[in-house]
Amino acid sequence: MEMRCPVCQSPLQSHDDHVYCDHCQRRYQQLALCPDCSKPLDVLKACGAVDYFCSHGDGLISKRRVNLLYAPL
Repeated sequence: MEMRCPVCQSPLQSHDDHVYCDHCQRRYQQLALCPDCSKPLDVLKACGAVDYFCSHGDGLISKRRVNLLYAPL
């Protein structure tokens, strides 16, 4: 799934701690939200893999189910 700018729908470029829109010249923080409780997920990174964990009772969440939100920085 390609990340798109919430303002202009241009592709977003991934950086270490944020995503960036070349067209709008805007930076966004990518937030992963639980699809069940809508609370922020803990991001677990190991050996190149990214997993998501809901510490509010839902446990490990498949990345296909994660809701991504882009908040302006």
